[in-house]
Amino acid sequence: MEKRKLMALGKSSLVIAIPKHWMKKNDLKRGDYVSLNVRNDGSLNVYPGIEVKKERKITLSFNEKEDGDSIARHIISCYLNGYTTIQLLSKNVFTAGQHGAIRSVVKTLYLRIMESTSRKITINTMLDESMGSLKSGIERMNLITCSMCSDTLESIKNWDKDLAQSIVSLEDDVDQFSFLHLRLIRMASQDSALARDLEINILDCLDCQTLVHRIEQVADHITNIASRLIILFDTKILLSKDALNIIMRMAEIAFDSYYKATEAFLSKNTDETNEIIDKQKEIEILREEMTPLLYGKMAKNNLFTCNLCSIIESVDRISECAADIAELAIDRTYNLQS
Repeated sequence: MEKRKLMALGKSSLVIAIPKHWMKKNDLKRGDYVSLNVRNDGSLNVYPGIEVKKERKITLSFNEKEDGDSIARHIISCYLNGYTTIQLLSKNVFTAGQHGAIRSVVKTLYLRIMESTSRKITINTMLDESMGSLKSGIERMNLITCSMCSDTLESIKNWDKDLAQSIVSLEDDVDQFSFLHLRLIRMASQDSALARDLEINILDCLDCQTLVHRIEQVADHITNIASRLIILFDTKILLSKDALNIIMRMAEIAFDSYYKATEAFLSKNTDETNEIIDKQKEIEILREEMTPLLYGKMAKNNLFTCNLCSIIESVDRISECAADIAELAIDRTYNLQS
């Protein structure tokens, strides 16, 4: 590493001399421009010329036997890794099933099909990542998930099938936010200029990635609970009063823990985080109380019992996600880069 001395230029400016061999290598001369990038760690990067944002393009080839879900996974991976143009080529022709899978994932992501033929599909992202706001985006994602939690409690309490069906429809909105935020986070972890625009540092990238995954998992479990409730409603079997009270109490604790945990993470106020983590013990006790009730009259209908067990399992998982977020909030308190 070369050492360069700061020299005065006028009364208020300091300059350093750029190595001659670096200028020669990059074909620079007096009067040319260079680009500067201040990194999160305080260091400075110097680039030759004026930095222009380059299009990131990738071409993927598939055959007619490729599963639609597999194609979707490849598109999602390219999206998360910051590609602006994704070109899909078929060695023969894209089947109707493949077309359907591609269009479905395009709707889920912030993408647009720019060209489509039987053998070639070109997909572009219309995003300007530097204009995004990771914090407000995560808050909106969390707001949708919180509303799903609240509606789920109402659906259980009032045995409301229509409300449960509306909850299931919200999962796509959470997924869309999730993919967008993971794209921003992955790009910001490699691009200090973007990280500066998003007002985050490397540790924020790691913490926010974990948070986004946990929120998405909570939304998945809420959707599972709502889907299972719909099946329970169709069996025409009512929960006993004791069973309903236990499930309601478990859900209230898990959902309240999730609300408080995400608030602690976003506000960096950890006053209630230990209480959130300790609440898992109460969930375990209630689950033990529920076990003998599952083998009473309700056990006569296997469909009812299996779906009820799945609901309890999802409530348990939500509580665990809340505890993970609470622990993450505590860890962020001591982030030296904050």
